[in-house]
Amino acid sequence: MEEKSYKEYLEHITTFIFDVDGVLTDGSVIITTDGEMLRTMSVKDGYALKTAVNSGYNICVISGGTNEGVRLRLKGLGVTDIYLGAHNKIEQLNDYFSKNNIKRENVLYMGDDVPDYPAMKLIGLPCCPQDAVPEIKAISKYVSHKKGGKGAARDVIEQVLKVQGKWNGNFDAKYD
Repeated sequence: MEEKSYKEYLEHITTFIFDVDGVLTDGSVIITTDGEMLRTMSVKDGYALKTAVNSGYNICVISGGTNEGVRLRLKGLGVTDIYLGAHNKIEQLNDYFSKNNIKRENVLYMGDDVPDYPAMKLIGLPCCPQDAVPEIKAISKYVSHKKGGKGAARDVIEQVLKVQGKWNGNFDAKYD
């Protein structure tokens, strides 16, 4: 049986799940002299996340990291389902699915590294940034041409919203 093109999944996506480090960031941290770890996130990814939230999609972030600045940034974009300190991502995934009555086949999950692997095997459309590790690329139905933290989340969100007729240049949306 021939494998379906990832594009055949796009029209059925209702839910986006993202890892943080390596997906919404480029995976690097700047460590200050007092030990604080700083990350950078793309405003283009932020705009796409805000647009998806405003269009009624479920957005969930599951990360092993515990940076509260990340939580504040995501909440500012309207993302309310944020699981930080997640070391067994399947636990958070199952909790999120049961709380929100989400079907796995309607989920796009973007991860970049081995901790994402078990969760990505359970969902309809596993995706990854261009610079993901080989194990994640191997199970992804779509590998973005963009790197983590450099527009990979925007790439997949925009594709889904365009296919579903919801990416119409909502120029009144407010974002930071």
